[in-house]
Amino acid sequence: MPTHEFLSAEWIVAALEIRDEFAERADITLPEISINLIVSDVPFGDGSATASIDTSSGSTIPQVGTLDFADATVILDYRTAHALLVGRDPQAAMLAFMSGSIRVEGDLAKLLALQQLEAPQVAESVVAEAHLRVLEITAPLD
Repeated sequence: MPTHEFLSAEWIVAALEIRDEFAERADITLPEISINLIVSDVPFGDGSATASIDTSSGSTIPQVGTLDFADATVILDYRTAHALLVGRDPQAAMLAFMSGSIRVEGDLAKLLALQQLEAPQVAESVVAEAHLRVLEITAPLD
């Protein structure tokens, strides 16, 4: 199976395909939040990337580019973004926030509500399977 650099256009397309494949099997209600991501130290392009997450679409998969109106903007480095969005590591988020590696502008309460989200028990296996598929398409970090 081909792998793609996290946040590359190819990775986003592949991740959205996985989301679509699992969407009907995982019945999860997401809190509504729109987030812009500004990611530094990206290993492709000009070294930075912008992306956005709008949970009203039923997904937390980032899209390329930013939203005109977002509840929050999160500024972070590539490795931290990878740990949060691919590794799903909430401890990494807390450590990065406390150390200043993550800066948040906007509604921090909404952002924290998204971090506390857990899948209903009936959907846990579906979410775990979808996450494994995302891991399979994601190139490892150097």
